[in-house]
Amino acid sequence: MTGLQATGVGLALGGRTVLHAVDLSAPAGDVTGVTGTSGSGKTTLLRVLAGLHQPDTGEIRYDGEPVAPKGSIALLAQHPRLVCNPRWTLGQIIAEPALIRGDRFGPDDLHSTAGDVGLDPALLDRYPGQVSDGQLQRACIARVLIQRARFVLCDEPTAMLDPISTASVVTLLRGLASGGAAVVLVSHDAVLVETLTAATLALPSPLG
Repeated sequence: MTGLQATGVGLALGGRTVLHAVDLSAPAGDVTGVTGTSGSGKTTLLRVLAGLHQPDTGEIRYDGEPVAPKGSIALLAQHPRLVCNPRWTLGQIIAEPALIRGDRFGPDDLHSTAGDVGLDPALLDRYPGQVSDGQLQRACIARVLIQRARFVLCDEPTAMLDPISTASVVTLLRGLASGGAAVVLVSHDAVLVETLTAATLALPSPLG
């Protein structure tokens, strides 16, 4: 299958089973939803798909291969302050994937990308500690756009955004999928999931 496929994935952390025999099919060109109650393993599943945790059982395939090409996975974290370098400006955070590829990426490109996600270009010279959570999340979304990832994993991407910015993120995620990416969306927002996703995996509630 072209896209992201997880089969029989299981993982225990700290002696507790977090994921048990999870099957997920996220075709290229679609947004696939993952729902579940708190503690059901949604974020952990994304981290497994991103290669940050190795599953105890099962396998993951990226376009049919066991290993994803370097730079092909973008993970949009729920809490951006935990993953953003506090010593980098928002502009540096956004532009890094383009610079790694060796692309030309000037101020006009940076301002245009910021505008696409509703981020005021005046904030690009500020550091994470100088902006709100929502503004930092917009910068992280802009970074995902620049990365041009084949597999896009989103953990509550609209949790810190206002309705207007949420609508723009919906448009952007649809655009990524229509461009051929396999997009996996974790969200507690039932309306967002129903509106945006082609299929949804509901993880069971944790035991106990």
